[in-house]
Amino acid sequence: MNTDYDTTFEEDSQMPNDEVMPYSDDETDDELDSPQTVEPEQNRINKEAEQTREPLSKEYSWQVQANDPNFFNQPEFQKKSFLCFKKSKYSGNAIKTYKYNPITFLPLNLFEQFKRAANAYFLVLLILQAIPEISTVSWSTTLIPLLLVLGITAIKDLVDDIARHKMDNEINNRPSEVMVDGKFKKTKWKNIHVGDIIRIKKNGFIPADVLLLSSTDPNSLCYVETAELDGETNLKFKMSLEVTDQLLQEESALATFDGLVVCEEPNNRLDKFVGTLHWRGMSYGLDADKILLRGCTVRNTHYCHGLVLFAGADTKIMRNSGKTRLKRTKIDYLMNYMVYTIFVLLILCAAGLAIGQSFWEANLGLSNVSWYLNDGKAYSPGYRGFLGFWGYIIVLNTMVPISLYVSVEVIRLGQSYFINWDLQMFYPVKDTPAKARTTTLNEQLGQIQYIFSDKTGTLTQNVMTFKKCTINAETYGDQRYAAGPEKGHSEEVDFGWNPLADPKFTFNDHYLIEQIRSGKDADVHLFFKLLALCHTVMVEKVDNDLVYQAASPDEGALVTAARNFGFVFLSRTQSTITISELGTEKTYDVLGILDFNSDRKRMSIIVREPDGSIRLYCKGADTVVYERLHPNNPIQEQTQEALDIFANETLRTLCLCYKDISREEYDRWNKKYMAATVTTNNRDEELDKVYEEIETNLLLLGATAIEDKLQDDVPLTISKLAKADIKIWVLTGDKKETAENIGYACELLTDETAICYGEDINALLHTRMENQRNRAAGNPGASLNSTEPYFQTDQKRALIITGSWLNEILLEKKKKKRRKGLKLKFPKTAEQKQQDLMEKKVAYVMKEQKQKNFVDLACECTSVICCRVTPKQKAMVVDLVKKYKKAVTLAIGDGANDVNMIKTAHIGVGISGQEGMQAVMSSDYSFGQFKYLQRLILVHGRWSYIRMCKFLRFFFYKNFAFTLVHFWYAFFNGFSAQTVYEDWFIALYNVLYSSLPVLLVGLLDQDVSDKLSLRFPRLYIPGQKDLLFNYKKFFLSLTHGIITSLIIFFIPYGAFLLTMGQDGEAPSDYQSFAVTTATALVITVNFQIGLDTSYWTFVNAFSVFGSIAIYFGIMFDLHSGGIHVLFPSKFIFTGAAPNALRQPYLWLTIILTVAFCLLPIVAIRFLSKMIWPSESDMIQRNRKKYKEEAKWKPRHSTIRRGATARRSAYAFSHQRGYADLISTGRTIQKKRATLDAVLGGNAAEIVQSAANTL
Repeated sequence: MNTDYDTTFEEDSQMPNDEVMPYSDDETDDELDSPQTVEPEQNRINKEAEQTREPLSKEYSWQVQANDPNFFNQPEFQKKSFLCFKKSKYSGNAIKTYKYNPITFLPLNLFEQFKRAANAYFLVLLILQAIPEISTVSWSTTLIPLLLVLGITAIKDLVDDIARHKMDNEINNRPSEVMVDGKFKKTKWKNIHVGDIIRIKKNGFIPADVLLLSSTDPNSLCYVETAELDGETNLKFKMSLEVTDQLLQEESALATFDGLVVCEEPNNRLDKFVGTLHWRGMSYGLDADKILLRGCTVRNTHYCHGLVLFAGADTKIMRNSGKTRLKRTKIDYLMNYMVYTIFVLLILCAAGLAIGQSFWEANLGLSNVSWYLNDGKAYSPGYRGFLGFWGYIIVLNTMVPISLYVSVEVIRLGQSYFINWDLQMFYPVKDTPAKARTTTLNEQLGQIQYIFSDKTGTLTQNVMTFKKCTINAETYGDQRYAAGPEKGHSEEVDFGWNPLADPKFTFNDHYLIEQIRSGKDADVHLFFKLLALCHTVMVEKVDNDLVYQAASPDEGALVTAARNFGFVFLSRTQSTITISELGTEKTYDVLGILDFNSDRKRMSIIVREPDGSIRLYCKGADTVVYERLHPNNPIQEQTQEALDIFANETLRTLCLCYKDISREEYDRWNKKYMAATVTTNNRDEELDKVYEEIETNLLLLGATAIEDKLQDDVPLTISKLAKADIKIWVLTGDKKETAENIGYACELLTDETAICYGEDINALLHTRMENQRNRAAGNPGASLNSTEPYFQTDQKRALIITGSWLNEILLEKKKKKRRKGLKLKFPKTAEQKQQDLMEKKVAYVMKEQKQKNFVDLACECTSVICCRVTPKQKAMVVDLVKKYKKAVTLAIGDGANDVNMIKTAHIGVGISGQEGMQAVMSSDYSFGQFKYLQRLILVHGRWSYIRMCKFLRFFFYKNFAFTLVHFWYAFFNGFSAQTVYEDWFIALYNVLYSSLPVLLVGLLDQDVSDKLSLRFPRLYIPGQKDLLFNYKKFFLSLTHGIITSLIIFFIPYGAFLLTMGQDGEAPSDYQSFAVTTATALVITVNFQIGLDTSYWTFVNAFSVFGSIAIYFGIMFDLHSGGIHVLFPSKFIFTGAAPNALRQPYLWLTIILTVAFCLLPIVAIRFLSKMIWPSESDMIQRNRKKYKEEAKWKPRHSTIRRGATARRSAYAFSHQRGYADLISTGRTIQKKRATLDAVLGGNAAEIVQSAANTL
């Protein structure tokens, strides 16, 4: 286990009795800023100053003086750039993303390309070919392919760089307004500098990272869209300091602003910023909520003003534009190892032939039999063998394929376009096509063994609908079930009495409406008032309609429910919230928002009621709320029973409670809160402690139940992937019971499945670890690994485990470190240090062994569900499977909490869902629905893998068949490094004569159609087992190439030996022999790829026969007399082709050679398909029958009955830090679509149709 791995997972170590779990499946990384309460407006400015008077750390050395350009010219702000030259450490705002200019393009691009080992290797060969003593081959044979490869890459780089030049110019020349000499003047982005005051208007791009000083919004807010930054189109908003917003509205005030900002150095942390504004003798704290980042767009704000803090290359978006870690496929690694193997074979062949040359020179060489070859050079046989070695390195260099990597990239690019163009993966509801965001992993999609999936928004729609609730022990909602299509059906409630109701909201319990309108039960009113007050939703009016912008779909659903039941959230400021209670408008003072975090699993709001009383409203998970209830709660048991009922229906539940607070109690608590907010160390922990003090003795009101339906075809997709022998693990932040019930709904679990829980797994692992320790104690050299299965029966099993049990099973407890003072006072002896070292080694080994045991046990289960896991735990589980099973993994998710998992897996897939675009931006592939995963893997992934394997096998084959002819020829030419073919044929063979057919097979070939690939998922299994390309297949291709080269050489050799043509002339000259072997080779390799093609198109046929035609056309041109006259030293085969190929004898030789090469392969493949057919062969044989079956197959209803109910529980969607939405400008999202919106407003008709069908 490496250090990074150890560090990553040690940070998550927790005890199981103190369960650490996200608030829901929608939790992001727990590194958000800590919450803040909203204070009355008159006290805010003073507190802003008071809370930040503590000096910042020395590491915050970035200083920005407003409206003072000379400030940045001070010597302390200068840094060395080159030799004795210095430049300012503050970057200008002009950006440069391009790599080349007209002068540097050629040398710099060539330098970058020759850093690649393959290109450098062929450059060395080119240099060797310039040495007459060792080269018998023209330099053109290497130069032409090398120039082609370099040229293609250079053209691609040039096109990309020209596009970057255009983009840079467009961005650098965007207009902006900058304060110059007391007035705002128009200038270009590239002329903006750090310390400038700028004005940004509505819909304008933000040109640099700026401190928001003021805006036209009355609440000091500035709305921004971050699409260019993180891909999200939902609005976020920032909030300026009130002191600057109040005093810096006018142009004259901005011109005289002389504040000094001291802050952190430029970095790439988008959601973090720490700094201080010093102005007029006061200090004000700055955080990320007061910073507008370059690349964002100002929305819904007429204009705003800002102070430039970071410009150009120092901005956060530019700091994040570095290279990402490149993922590589199994075939990449295997291909590299095979190239190394080929290089070793090349060395061995060249060395063997060099030894042969030395032997030949010593026994039959110049001084003996072959005296006529004497070149007058008195070289010893050993030295001639040494020269011969390098000569054969040159002659046989085509064994190492120069165009392999370029061809592979072309194939991958084409396969990526096929994914992008696949209309069957287009999601019309959101106009979302499938997108291959990388071009390097396509064939890896055909080798997936484990899929790790998020639940909410990935398996489910993440479109929340308020379905039921329990209030004061009374349950409301549609609890009546239809006895038939004509009777028992619940009519939807008519909300016409409420003019502010959302028309898309539906509910089926008329009795709840009667309770609300009658006012008989005050707790019902209090219940919905709590929902209207306790949230972080923002509202805006669009065409006289209220549009809610919620931090999560759950929040939006709850506030919309309260709205329809008469408690309408109308507006909020930084210190107030206004609602309509059954038509009566009331405003509440917000005294504090106690925001969510992953430990609290709840949020609270403290408000001053219109009558002056103070009350705390809270909503959260039942597990944490019940721990904080007042001992005298009469409805606790009844509410728990209702929660169980809701859970059985896979509804997401949430408990609501409240508490009245006296003025004295609030004042005491508020002092502690203010002290916690200025703490610099462990601020979040201190705040949590303060929150705990006030959230006690709560009075339970009831609970809500929200429905989150499965996406379309999720069970079908999971079923097909399971049939492809792909194991699916669900990693979710939801509670165990909810996750389990979703497992039944999507058919990961069935009634026949034996479920193992965390405690069961812990016991099994404990027993296994004890056995392993005993075995190690009895036999110190014995391996700890055991092949004995954990389960003795073949029953289908599933594992359901929580995040706390994962920590207990996989991570050791943290040991407290000794304080430095104790270490100095009581230093350890050498023996103690040695003992500690041994204990650490043993603990490390046992920890790894326990992790491996867990992975082995989990992989014996057909499905695994990990619930209540954090984002880091998701990534940890993926990494463990990668590490111990060496399996190819795929992670799929839709939210920010899935990013770690997506990046950790071999392949990451993002779903553009309800939670923004962070998962998509971090993914390798993206689409709109989980159901498209089956097509991505079983069709595109499988095709890409088969195509790439077939391409590589044939590519190696044709190169060996071509090159090894020289090897056999060496035994008949005195090992003189003479080539069989003409130099131009050597140069053009891999470029024109044999490249296109194999390239098109890699792009277009299909063994079966896409429909049959989906119908028979087991066709996918060969890719998982690496059956189509491995070392065995490589050596078979090598053997095939050797046999082909033997036939290509020896049949023409035997036919030419001691022969006489019809005209009395001997056709056995060297040039005729070269033409014959070359012609036989070209026809053989092109017909061979034809035999390997499963899916014929016009393009494939044209490429095969066109390549042969091109060969003959070029050969006759190169052997013509006219070109010889122009270049006599370059084209020496004058008339060779016409003279040779007019002889019928040679044509018969070519036909015989081709037949001997191809007919055995045809026979072997025929027998193989007839006697040992693969599953693909059998499906190909019956494809017409399957096509007819599909045409006449009766259609069945796709509406299924519900799965057996299982207990579920709380699963509320939220993220930490959304209280800051109100007080400091956290993320907000656009209004969510309800179920009716998704179903086109026909939800009732669709439900009725389903009932009738059933």
